[in-house]
Amino acid sequence: MGGFGFDVAHMLAGLLVLASLTMLYQDRLVTLINVLALHALILSASVAWQAHLQHAPDLFITAAIALGFKAAFIPWALRRIVVRLGLHREIETSAGIGPTMLAGMGLVALSLEVMLPVTAAADPVARQDIALALSVVLIGLLIMVTRRNAVSQVVGFLSIDDGISLAATGARGMPLVVEISVAFSVLVAFIVIGIFLFRIRERFDTVDLGVLDEFRGERR
Repeated sequence: MGGFGFDVAHMLAGLLVLASLTMLYQDRLVTLINVLALHALILSASVAWQAHLQHAPDLFITAAIALGFKAAFIPWALRRIVVRLGLHREIETSAGIGPTMLAGMGLVALSLEVMLPVTAAADPVARQDIALALSVVLIGLLIMVTRRNAVSQVVGFLSIDDGISLAATGARGMPLVVEISVAFSVLVAFIVIGIFLFRIRERFDTVDLGVLDEFRGERR
């Protein structure tokens, strides 16, 4: 059972990395948000499996928070924002899809190369999960750097939060109070970001950050 449990945990963590790479490939906001929901769903399954492996019932509550809050509520709210702002178009990137995907795969290789030797003495499940979680965090940062649309940058931020949650649960879990605190912080940040997006749209009639840079005179 131990070997099977490790295999399932590694498979779920690997699927989370694959979902992150899929985000890099998306060029439409609605599809990107749908992949974000899948991303959070995989995270919820991973946390629930860790709760089973670690015999930690509190992690089932963490999985439920990820399922209800990150996989359902936030994607629904983002879709509402996209509809209300009329953002049904392609996402502009600072680099092409091909180079971005290559950079993402490079970040995955870098994470494994750096973290696996450092965590050699750690639990096998935690060792793999932390390395893959770092990949998710770095890909989330890459999404934020390469996407010019503010909504897609919010998706990158939420992806980073999923990677941190995966690392925390893989490393023998995080206290429930910490997870609730993180979820509340993300909710507050999401509300602020939503208000920020509406104000940008109202003022500049766009949420393309490249256009805003041009307005400030930072691009020639």
